[in-house]
Amino acid sequence: MSILCDSQIRELIQIQPFERAMKRPGRISFGVSSYGYDIRVGSKFKIFTPTPRSGGITIVDPKNFHDDLFVEIDCAKTGSDHVIIPPNSFALCETVEYIAIPRDVLAICVGKSTYARCGLVLNVTPLEPEWRGKVTLEISNTTPLPAKVYANEGIGQLIFLKAEMTCETSYADKSGKYQDQTGLTLPKVD
Repeated sequence: MSILCDSQIRELIQIQPFERAMKRPGRISFGVSSYGYDIRVGSKFKIFTPTPRSGGITIVDPKNFHDDLFVEIDCAKTGSDHVIIPPNSFALCETVEYIAIPRDVLAICVGKSTYARCGLVLNVTPLEPEWRGKVTLEISNTTPLPAKVYANEGIGQLIFLKAEMTCETSYADKSGKYQDQTGLTLPKVD
């Protein structure tokens, strides 16, 4: 496997909208980078807010996940440029960008150091060959303090690994459950 550089990313990876590498004073960087692409977090967030349930403590269960564990915030509707993630909590959100991965590429997402230095951790599973859609992101606030996340600015970097040969079975071949997702997608178990 080899890592794709900026010119290869433009040629091989479908990213819409695609942003050039440039300085954007006062903003957390986004767009193509030397060996990756800095994705932006969109304006819609689901902030985890546990609510008591009858019968005791709420348990987070990926096989039985409840949307009512979140408060929805749309910065575009509220006129705000950010959300606040409570201490020791997390938010789900989606990327601004729609991404389509070629059959011979795997993408790995890592968080931007600007947020990591504030105790915010970005978790995204690898984007498999032939996966398409907007990426659902999970941002964890590991601090005991509220944390601010800016909508429509950089949040993480995708690193693209090009294989020497194409995979036998792609995400599209498997009819993956998160294929072509738009909007914030909660856990699914088929």
